[in-house]
Amino acid sequence: MKKIVTLGEVMLRLSPPGNERFFQTNSYDVEFGGSEANVGAALAFWGNNAYHLTAFPDHEIGWAAAARLRRNGIKTDFVKYYPGRMGIYFLEQGAMQRSSQVIYDRADSVFANFDGNDLNWENVFADADWFHWSGISPAISKESATLTLKALQEAKKRGIPTSGDLNYRSNLWQFGKKPHEVMPDLMELTQVMIAGKRDFSACLNIEFDDFEHAKGHMFNKFPNLKYISKTERTSHSSSHNTLIGDLISADEWFTSKSYDLTHIVDRVGTGDAFAGGLIQGLLYLAPQDAIDFAVAAGAIKHSVPGDVLLCSMAEVHELVIGESIGKIKR
Repeated sequence: MKKIVTLGEVMLRLSPPGNERFFQTNSYDVEFGGSEANVGAALAFWGNNAYHLTAFPDHEIGWAAAARLRRNGIKTDFVKYYPGRMGIYFLEQGAMQRSSQVIYDRADSVFANFDGNDLNWENVFADADWFHWSGISPAISKESATLTLKALQEAKKRGIPTSGDLNYRSNLWQFGKKPHEVMPDLMELTQVMIAGKRDFSACLNIEFDDFEHAKGHMFNKFPNLKYISKTERTSHSSSHNTLIGDLISADEWFTSKSYDLTHIVDRVGTGDAFAGGLIQGLLYLAPQDAIDFAVAAGAIKHSVPGDVLLCSMAEVHELVIGESIGKIKR
């Protein structure tokens, strides 16, 4: 059983029921979700000790969010509570040729103002086996960018492996800094990067010709980098995608099989399920098996409502080897 630490904001998710539109609905379904906590939840479900670093408002909504983390198997020993508001996002589920939509209402949230100065890093990283972050956190505010860098520095001091889903989102960078002014320092401390050409271009302010060009630059620029991983998604419609993944070192390239995903239930959190599967794979499996496990985990998440992947390791392995697909298990 490994100890894994994740860092990031957890938000209130409000969604119209089914495939209703925002201007059509009279009610909203309530969930809690955040990219990095979703990763931790998958890893906790597979038997690891997952701890999440975040901050919540000190009232019933914040307490409910923490309770949801615990329900998902995540330990909340290092969750902090302060006066303030909780970040919210609204999700409208697409269908057929209509795309899903997300509207954020997260400015000046408690997490956005959280700098981690009252965290005890010795306790946070005691006996830790992995630390995971994403490019969402440093995009939110100066404070969360500083917090992410501090966490990576503390992990490096202790020789803890690190992964980062660069996850570039242009609409989030509103606090006065550009990605290329913040991200390189974080990338320097990261051994496994989940990213494609667009992410690397935005984070380094370099227009790469193609992924091969980006790959070569990354391994030359960042000597601590061990792996780059990415998925390639073909969207035939909101309800039908094709998914494949790669795990790449400086001199080896591993590719998963392709999954044809029809009748998608919920696409949100699928990249987080992939990231969780990749961490699980790199901790316990050989590289080819790791990317196979990661992409299968991401594929299964398309069938699960909500932000979090809820499935056993056995279910993921069964999909990898093509057993019991769609059958009733008795």
